[in-house]
Amino acid sequence: MMPGMCLYIQIGHVFLSGIADFNLPGRMDKLTDKTLDHVAYRFKLMGEPMRLKLLSLLKDGEMCVQDLVRESGAGQANVSKHMALLTSNGIVGRRKDGLHVYYYITDHTIFTLCDIVCDGISNNVETLGKAFSK
Repeated sequence: MMPGMCLYIQIGHVFLSGIADFNLPGRMDKLTDKTLDHVAYRFKLMGEPMRLKLLSLLKDGEMCVQDLVRESGAGQANVSKHMALLTSNGIVGRRKDGLHVYYYITDHTIFTLCDIVCDGISNNVETLGKAFSK
């Protein structure tokens, strides 16, 4: 694989995408330390609640910064900081139209990952609820 090429990492039935300069096995138990660092960084990016909120707002289509600020309740500097990180890591893209900057999702696998995490949390809550109701 050429340095800087886009690749997709399969962990179970989840695909994560990113830029990398290494070969990637298809199973988590065979990942190299370097690959694990890249996967951990992707999880770290997604570990910020405001970033998840901004991604959720973009799920149905592109939005300008002003709309993201209004809908998220965050300040423009905060939204711009998070969007810059998400853009530089290939999760969102941006386009400029006059004075407005519009953001859109480029890596839709991020929603699959979030759905899997939410399902896991839901299952854990159900299991705990059953355990405490006995």
